[in-house]
Amino acid sequence: MKLVTTITQSDAQHPPLVLVHGLGSAATAFKPIIKALSASFRVITVDLPGHGQTPLDSEQAMDPLSLGRAVFESVEANYGIRSFHLAGNSLGGWIALEMAADQPERIKSLTGLAPAGLWLKPSSGRVPSEAQSYYLAKLLKPFLKVGLRAKTLRKIGYATVSPKWQELSYEICFDSATAMAHARGYFPAWDGMLGKRFDAHVPNSVPVTILFGDTDNTLPYPHSQERSLAPSHCTWLVIDQCGHAPMWDHPALITKIITDTTSR
Repeated sequence: MKLVTTITQSDAQHPPLVLVHGLGSAATAFKPIIKALSASFRVITVDLPGHGQTPLDSEQAMDPLSLGRAVFESVEANYGIRSFHLAGNSLGGWIALEMAADQPERIKSLTGLAPAGLWLKPSSGRVPSEAQSYYLAKLLKPFLKVGLRAKTLRKIGYATVSPKWQELSYEICFDSATAMAHARGYFPAWDGMLGKRFDAHVPNSVPVTILFGDTDNTLPYPHSQERSLAPSHCTWLVIDQCGHAPMWDHPALITKIITDTTSR
C-alpha cells in the first residue's frame, strides 16, 4: 500500500533522510528534530498503516519486514527516491533494520533510536499491561486538548516514557497522545511483531548507529537491548537521562548523532 509521507522543502541538493515512527505513534513524533535536520537533509517522514494520516489496510501485512518494503515503495512512488539515509524509533527502528538487511544497496546509513526487535525471546502474545498508554489515550481522547495542560495527567502519561517528562512541550504531549488515541493500526502492528525478533544480516557497507536511553522503560536493558542481535559493525550508544523517545529528551544530540552517522 502507499503510505502518507511528507517531505521538507529544503534544498533539493540535500541528501534524503527518511524517519520512521514507532507503534501507536505518527510522523509528528519527530517534530523536535525535523527543523534542525532540514538544514542538511531533505527530511521525509512516514505514517505507517493505521497511524497518523495513513489509513489501515486489511490487505497490508504488518510485520516489520513488510512495513519496511511499504516504506521503500511509498518513498519511491511519491518522490522518485530509491536510496536514502534512514532513522527509526522503536518499531520504526526495527523496520529500519529490516530495510537495511533486505535492500542494503538502497540504505546510505541507519540510525536506530531505541529500536525494537533486539530481544532473545520474542513475545508470543499481547500483554495487556503493555497497552496501558493506548487504553489511556483512547479513554481520555475527548479531554486531551485541555487535560494535557495539567501536570497530573502529563505525569501519568509520560513519566515512564521520559525522565524529562516535566520538560516536554505541550505540543509533543498533545501530538503523541492524539496519535495514540487514533492509531487503528496499533494492535495489527503489535501482532505483526509477535513471535519475531530482528535476526537478519546488515552488511558492513551500511553505517549503523544504535542508541538507547539509560532509563528506557518500554524496551528495558537487558531483555530488549540484546547487542548480539545488532549488526556487528554498529556503533552502540547509551544516552544518559534519556527514555524511549530520544528525539524528545535530547533533540540536539540526536540530530548530531544522525548527522554523524550519515557522514561515516
